[in-house]
Amino acid sequence: MYPAARREAEGAEDGRRTDRLRDRPHRHQAVTPLFLLIRRDRGPMNARTYEGGAADVGHTADGPALRTGRRPDPRIARLVAEALGGARDVLNVGAGAGSHRRPARAVRPVAPSGSAPARRPALLPRTVDAVAEDLPFPDGEFDGAMSLFSVHHWNDPAAGLREVRRVTRGPVVVLTRAPERVRDFWLYGYAPEVLDIEARRHPPVRALTAALGGTVTVRTVPVPLDCTDGFDEAYYGRPEMLLEPAARQASSAWSFVNDGVRERFDRALRGDLASGAWDRRFGHLRTRPAYEGSLVVVRATP
Repeated sequence: MYPAARREAEGAEDGRRTDRLRDRPHRHQAVTPLFLLIRRDRGPMNARTYEGGAADVGHTADGPALRTGRRPDPRIARLVAEALGGARDVLNVGAGAGSHRRPARAVRPVAPSGSAPARRPALLPRTVDAVAEDLPFPDGEFDGAMSLFSVHHWNDPAAGLREVRRVTRGPVVVLTRAPERVRDFWLYGYAPEVLDIEARRHPPVRALTAALGGTVTVRTVPVPLDCTDGFDEAYYGRPEMLLEPAARQASSAWSFVNDGVRERFDRALRGDLASGAWDRRFGHLRTRPAYEGSLVVVRATP
């Protein structure tokens, strides 16, 4: 079962709310194809575009925020390790800062130059400068492969996964988000633009499974209440954390929205926490041990 946050209005809503967005039925229109959004809080890169595809042009610029808020959670890492099984020589595509990798394995990290590998600790293996769609390895080079919170940054996820499958003789493991479940999270009532972007840029799970071929399983990943990896659902029972700009910036979708969206979100959530409205609707999440939302592990074997 995949729990969805309730969307109906409860009680009187004040003028700070965006009622039209919060309470609309769970039938979503496609987001505007092109966003040109100004960011006044990020230094020299103060303009970004999001064109509705899977690739995230901000993967580089968000380095400090991601480094602060994205720390691998050992319980999620354990699920990834289980999915890799006995694979020892593992390809890590979109290696980033090394999140959720398993140190006991021989991991070959791959990512394009100028992206997250620049933030990798020195003790981690040197990153191969390449893109998923064109891997510089022979067929069947690796026992296993993984892509963790990465496929939505690729220009062509299907082509990239076909390449990963080509160079991998064992399991391919993809940690990603199921876009059809992204908007079920309570955050949609406060920042719908952010989750619209998240849902649009993540490729459908069925597209991933089709590209991988073979025998595929999809498993929902329970997100623990004290999850250390700072994507938005990690704070399902700790809403106060999302009032911290650093916590929000750890999820790059926030960098695609303008100041007005962030300010409206802050006012609405802060007001609901002060009045008790958030707790009346979602307070049960504060003690729920884990949340089953959009996070999934896709595992494919030949």
